[in-house]
Amino acid sequence: MSVLTEKQKMLQGLEYFPSDKSLQQDRAKAKKLCQQFNQFDMDDRKGSRKIIKALFGDCQGAWIEPNFYCDYGYNISTGKNFYANHGLVILDAAAVTFGDDVMLAPGVLISTATHPLDAVKRNKGIETATAITIGNSVWIGMGAKILEGVNIGDNAVIAAGAVVNKDVPANAVVAGVPATVIKMLN
Repeated sequence: MSVLTEKQKMLQGLEYFPSDKSLQQDRAKAKKLCQQFNQFDMDDRKGSRKIIKALFGDCQGAWIEPNFYCDYGYNISTGKNFYANHGLVILDAAAVTFGDDVMLAPGVLISTATHPLDAVKRNKGIETATAITIGNSVWIGMGAKILEGVNIGDNAVIAAGAVVNKDVPANAVVAGVPATVIKMLN
């Protein structure tokens, strides 16, 4: 029976050690690419788009305003017409999948990673990660936070400042901390 690497554990949603040397190298590579992207001459949008394509696992068409930060990049995939305003942070220890026509306002945080409630495990540096899926035509408002394991349905709207810690149905508007459905759209 073969032993799983920490990266394999991370990608399978198992407990893993982010301090693993290979994962540290992956994060360092992503940080360098983010740094290059954030310092790119805004007159050279083709060059900055090349960096995003190199960073993301799958990128059908993403327009991201600097500053942008992620942990790995290779776990992020975007559909067509993806737009993210300034200050996007994606902690992508697990897959983060965006559908088509997704818009993110400034300061959105998306995190697939979390730490155990058990203090002994947490103090050892253990982490887990669960994928996030965001459907088509979703709008995420300024400063919203999307937490691990969440699925957001098509046409949903996430209000500014919302903390989304559970699934959002299609055509729903959610707001608050924690986010709850405040309206259904036609």
